[in-house]
Order: sequence, then C-alpha cells, then structure tokens
Amino acid sequence: MAKQLSELISEIYDAALAPSLWEHVVGKAGRFVGGSAASIFSKSPTSGEGSVYCESGIGPHYRQLYFDKYIRFDPTTTGHYFADVGQPIAVADLMAYDEFLDTRFYKEWVQPQGLVDFVSAVLDKSMTTAAFFGVFRHERDGVVDDDARRRMRLIVPHVRRAVLVGRLFDLKSAEAATFADTLDGLNTGICLVDSLGRIVHANLACHVILDDGNALFAAEGRLVARDAKFDCTLQQLFAAAGGGDAAIGTQGIALPLTGQNGARYVVHTLPLTSGARRTKGIAATAVFIRRVALETLSPPEVIARTYKLTPTELRVLLAIVEVGGVPEVAAALGVGETTIKTHLRRLFGKTGADRQADLVKIVAGFASPLISQGM
Repeated sequence: MAKQLSELISEIYDAALAPSLWEHVVGKAGRFVGGSAASIFSKSPTSGEGSVYCESGIGPHYRQLYFDKYIRFDPTTTGHYFADVGQPIAVADLMAYDEFLDTRFYKEWVQPQGLVDFVSAVLDKSMTTAAFFGVFRHERDGVVDDDARRRMRLIVPHVRRAVLVGRLFDLKSAEAATFADTLDGLNTGICLVDSLGRIVHANLACHVILDDGNALFAAEGRLVARDAKFDCTLQQLFAAAGGGDAAIGTQGIALPLTGQNGARYVVHTLPLTSGARRTKGIAATAVFIRRVALETLSPPEVIARTYKLTPTELRVLLAIVEVGGVPEVAAALGVGETTIKTHLRRLFGKTGADRQADLVKIVAGFASPLISQGM
C-alpha cells in the first residue's frame, strides 16, 4: 500500500498544476479509500446550493438531480459544513443510520444508485460555503469502516493542498519556458526557490509583498520570514523538498503567517521535484502567499456552538424558522413527523424555549443585534 499511496500523492500534486488530471486522480483516490465513486465539490447549508469541481463514478443524471433537487433534502449537509477541516465524516457520525435510511433523500437518490454510505472531509470553508472531498460507498463496499477512515486521513491533506494551490495557480503547462510568464500574470504572490531558499523567480505580486517587508522579505537573495519560528519551518520545507512529495509530507499546507502590522497571510508550499512537476531544475519549491481577511463565524455556527446543537438539531431549527410547523418541516426535510417532534423536544431542552415561536426569536436574535438587545 505504501507504493500505491506514494504514486497517488504524486498524481494529486500533479493535478494542482494540470486540472485535466483531476477526474482520473479523484477516481483513483476514491478507489484507494474503498469506494465506487468520488468527488470534489462545494455546497452551502444556508442557500441549499452547490457545485462539482470534478467527479468520477456518479452518472451525469444523478449528479444533476442532486444539485437541482435533492441537495435540499440531504440530511448530512449541515453536519458536513460544521465538521473540522480534514476530519473524515461518515453518515453515522452525523445521525443515526436507521434514521438516514428513513429519509426521502436516501430512498429517492441514494438507494436507486446502490449506494450505502459516504465519507467526506472539508477541504476549505467560508462563512456560507464549504469545499469537500468525498467518497461514495456502494453496497458491495459496505458502510464506512475504520480502514476507509484511515485511508481518508492519509490522502485528504494532500488533496487539500492540491485544491487550494490549484485555485491560485492554474498552469496550462509546467514547462520551464512558460513558467515565469505564467506566474507574472497571477495576483497571488508566488515565489520559486531552491533547496536553500534562494529565490529563482518571484512574480510581480510576490515582489510587492517582499518590498513591503511586513511578513516576508528577500535577504541576500533568499526568501525569509520576519517571524523566526515560521522562518525555521519554511527553511526546513525548502531543504526537504529536494526529496520530493514523500519527504515534505503533509507539511506546508495553509501555514498561517502574521505580519508585523497585524496583516494575516496564508502560505502554501508545493514541491517541484516529483512527477509532472519537475521543472528542469529551475526550482525545488513553489511558495504561494495570499493575504487573507479575518472571517467571523456564521450565525448558524454561533447558534450551534452556543446551545451545543448537533448538526441534525441545527438543521431542524433552521427549517422551523424558514418553513414553519412540524408537518411542513417534515415534508421539506424528507423525514417523518415523529423524527421532527423528537428533535424539537431536544431543541426546547437545550435552548430553554417552550414554543416554536420562541425558537424563531432565538434565531432572529443571532441574526440582528437590535433584536438581541431587546430594541
């Protein structure tokens, strides 16, 4: 398995620079985990919308059907969104499996395809949307087991790095002749360095960051960070990159960096010494530097943390606010009224509310500072 994993990781990083490879890589990653299909996709628990970046194994009819109709009935969406980044999550981690089998979503979309489970991990998220890598388990695969979770943990960090880098850096070719020209056309700061951290090439956006000198700067031709601890990590990554993907491992993914003036950056590193990323010796590592804004928690996430709600309880709470009574919510979520009543009793117990109207006021209070202050 070690050889299989090493080859897969190398192909995952190749796909970061060559998007046409993603369909093959995602399918191979899904089989490695032990599933019949796999996908990189995004969805939002608030808008009920989503999209697929790439997938393998799900037919176009069912893919379209999911985003046109069944995403709104998917009982796992809220739980997926609030999961920790990189943590494998299966259906049983979000709700009772027997309850899942009783949903409209399972009966009308999952079961007809012969699927039984889905293991996914958050790759990145904003205040309203999250991106995921997920693997579908067929009846012949069985429900998600410990081995599937272990295999997901082995590859998710690499998928995450490749996807995040791919968003910033869409190369049509990694040939040395076009490498520098491609970099100069991007807004993200990108620096190519050798194993000693010496700058081989920095694009225009990177020169702006280095000239500012707030977080990173050039010292005698080397890329250096102001923060000593961060700089030590960076130099270790540069030195290890010569050994390829296996040597650098899962390090260098979304490293947080704070400048002297408090500005926040996220730094990614990608080895250029393996597979299709070999760049004819011009550099060992590509460093991606992006300034980020501070994001606050979304109101639903604040509510869930405040009252210690499970993903299903939060989903029912939001549906009560948006849809109304128990029969309407049960129909909207594709579950039985008895199930909704059970979760409603738990919501009353956790929030201290006595009526559904009180639940609506609680949610409104988190959405509007004026209401929460009683004005």
